[in-house]
Amino acid sequence: MTEEHQGGSRGWSAARKGIWSRLRFTSLRLRLVVVFGLVALTAAVSASGIAYWLNRESVLTRTQDAVLRDFEQEMQNRAGALPEHPTQDELQRTAGQMANTGQGFTVLLVAENPDGRTVYGSSGGLNGFSLQDVPASLREAVTERQKVTATNKYPHRLYWQRTVESDVPYLVAGTRVIGGGPTGYMLKSLEPEAKDLNSLAWSLGIATGLALIGSALLAHAAATTVLKPVQRLGVAARRLGEGKLDTRLRVSGTDELADLSRTFNKAAEALEKRVADMAARDEASRRFVADMSHELRTPLTAITAVTEVLEEELEFEGGGIDPMIEPAVRLVVSETRRLNDLVENLMEVTRFDAGTARLVLDDVDIADQITACIDARAWLDAVELDAERGIHARIDPRRLDVILANLIGNALKHGGSPVRVAVREETAAGPEGAADEGVVVIEVRDHGPGIPEEVLPHVFDRFYKASASRPRSEGSGLGLSIALENAHIHGGEITAANSPEGGAVFTLRLPRDVSAQSPSEQAGDTKDEGAEGDA
Repeated sequence: MTEEHQGGSRGWSAARKGIWSRLRFTSLRLRLVVVFGLVALTAAVSASGIAYWLNRESVLTRTQDAVLRDFEQEMQNRAGALPEHPTQDELQRTAGQMANTGQGFTVLLVAENPDGRTVYGSSGGLNGFSLQDVPASLREAVTERQKVTATNKYPHRLYWQRTVESDVPYLVAGTRVIGGGPTGYMLKSLEPEAKDLNSLAWSLGIATGLALIGSALLAHAAATTVLKPVQRLGVAARRLGEGKLDTRLRVSGTDELADLSRTFNKAAEALEKRVADMAARDEASRRFVADMSHELRTPLTAITAVTEVLEEELEFEGGGIDPMIEPAVRLVVSETRRLNDLVENLMEVTRFDAGTARLVLDDVDIADQITACIDARAWLDAVELDAERGIHARIDPRRLDVILANLIGNALKHGGSPVRVAVREETAAGPEGAADEGVVVIEVRDHGPGIPEEVLPHVFDRFYKASASRPRSEGSGLGLSIALENAHIHGGEITAANSPEGGAVFTLRLPRDVSAQSPSEQAGDTKDEGAEGDA
């Protein structure tokens, strides 16, 4: 056998083991049937074995006792009537008479004739039952003279033994005539009894098989009765896990399974009420944030206009701003800008939470889009771009700009210059039966100290601050969270890691054709602007 064939055999063997393992450990119905079958098989085999043993002893003992009793009587009546030294003809005639009792045994008589020679008489003729057919141990026991005692009144007794020759069982017995005379041996075939016992064994085997089949059918019926409520409970639990919180079980009966169904219904009802309460509170919170953000936009617009005027006054040489209050004015200007960004970010987060964020798709050149993002924010001197023109994707340009602004801005603020932005294409497996899909990968890497390992799992959390001692910073703590949401709405993902050469690396993966991921392309609302916060 070649190695390839051997490997195929091993693979098929492993597959069969895997199938058997799944059947053995995952099917409760099969386990119940097997257990019922084993119990029934054990009980049936035990009962059949006991019945066979009892019947075997009864049949053999009854036949044996009847044959030995008749043989012993014939030895006393007929062989005892012979002279002490009979002739061969007398022995032959007496042996034939003894065998005609109807028990079907063969008789052999052994004695000494008047000349002192040993003569034999057999009911089966010269070629029938002979002394060689008698086991030596039985001959010795028959000829041995026993001591006469109070419990043993005769020097010779009747001995018997069962033998098997050519798969046929026989009963062999022998004794001597009391008071002197010939020695007699008897041979009885037990083949009829053996056939009866074989028929009994076959009958018990068939009964055992029928009992096993009946137990399997009974186990299947019992398993169906027991497992049907369990299956319904499993289906209901899956529906509950899918979010169908109105799922309930029909309860019938008063057994443990009915109690389990009632408990499930109570738990589902409590869960539905709890989820409804949480959804209502969550909706109220989102509505509050949205309303608050919208309400803040009007006064913020006026405040922003005033701060812009104050900022122009600060930049104008010889302006009318008192130097004593100039720091306060600058603080007002920066905090107003920060508050405005926070409101815009909150409104963006509210859209994502409410599920109202929509994509406005367009075919864009990724390199041009990144260049436009960097140029608009005057980051050209601090950012190295490694992107070839010609890598196109159908995405939402504004949301991609939001993602890039957050990732690059975060790298510039918390990392170290220069920040390197690299673009490449990858191939990802599409849905089953579909062709492979193209993926655009954008990596933003800085040259700073990197992100602490304990912070990495939380960099995309809302309002997360890496240092508890600096709860207040220029960023709102929503930028990376918004970037991640924008990636998700495109069907993409953002991951954060530390580069072995130093610095943090944020990797953005987007499908090249988002329309295949989001077929409901809509022209989102015009107010969906901004959202460029920091982490």
